[in-house]
Amino acid sequence: MKIVFAGTPDFAVAPLQKIIDGGFEVVGVITQPDKPQGRKGILTPPPVKTLAISRGIPVLQPEKIRDELPALSALGGDIMITCAYGQILTQSVLDLFPQGVWNIHAGLLPAYRGASPIQSCILAGEAKTGVSIMKTELGLDSGDVLCVEETEIGETETCGELSSRLSQIGADLILTALRLLESGEFTLTPQGETGVNVVRKINKENAKLDFSKPCQELVNLVRAMNPAPVAYAVLDGNKINVYRAERAVLNGEEQAYFPIASCGEVLSDSPKRGLLVKCADGALKLTEVQAAGGKRMLGSDFINGRKAKKGQVFEC
Repeated sequence: MKIVFAGTPDFAVAPLQKIIDGGFEVVGVITQPDKPQGRKGILTPPPVKTLAISRGIPVLQPEKIRDELPALSALGGDIMITCAYGQILTQSVLDLFPQGVWNIHAGLLPAYRGASPIQSCILAGEAKTGVSIMKTELGLDSGDVLCVEETEIGETETCGELSSRLSQIGADLILTALRLLESGEFTLTPQGETGVNVVRKINKENAKLDFSKPCQELVNLVRAMNPAPVAYAVLDGNKINVYRAERAVLNGEEQAYFPIASCGEVLSDSPKRGLLVKCADGALKLTEVQAAGGKRMLGSDFINGRKAKKGQVFEC
């Protein structure tokens, strides 16, 4: 079984590595074009390309995969495995692979179809998620499911941390899937249309903290936006990135001040108490923050440096 692997970011590296180490023949890798990175705009290859080159695997980087059908066909693949590739596959691409195209999807289906399953399940406060291996068809993440591995989500787990775990789960699961496909002894499960939900791409416009909302919703937002695009709040016109936050337990003095404070108001001047901000149903403790142009620091150090004072109000 000759495999063509299509993937781009760090998330796809572990699955590709596992397939190679599992003894399967990878005849080609398809990934996105190199892109400028950092302030200097240095042209940087995708992580999947770096791995493929190190293992001597041919790499294609089409701007549009549908325009590279001859080169793709020339690889001679029997099957394609996709993982966070970043382009939609046309029927002409799907038709090139006699044993099908199979996707490693970082979410449970059909509840988390679409572009942001990891961030979206954290935003929704889900207790569990998982990785699904499904057969790719023209519909968005709507194909039949071959196998699934579920996992619990940690209460404080960020998108970056969960993504790393799901990448490893996906790596193990794709080996299981390939062995099933190789044996021919497998059953596909149609998703059906009950509980279908399509989650859209998350961007920086979704990352602003609105302290008029409930505390847990804000905690989930901070977790979902770490490491990117990063949740933020605005204080006196200045953007403050928030990397970690938790529900605060207020002391007597803070409880007395709470009823007269506005949503978004800083509730304490004490570095020992940290950066406490009133929200709809309690207070949020911003435990790791970063002022524009500054370094990441503890919320207590932010208070200690007088960058926020009791009575100041974050935008809602």
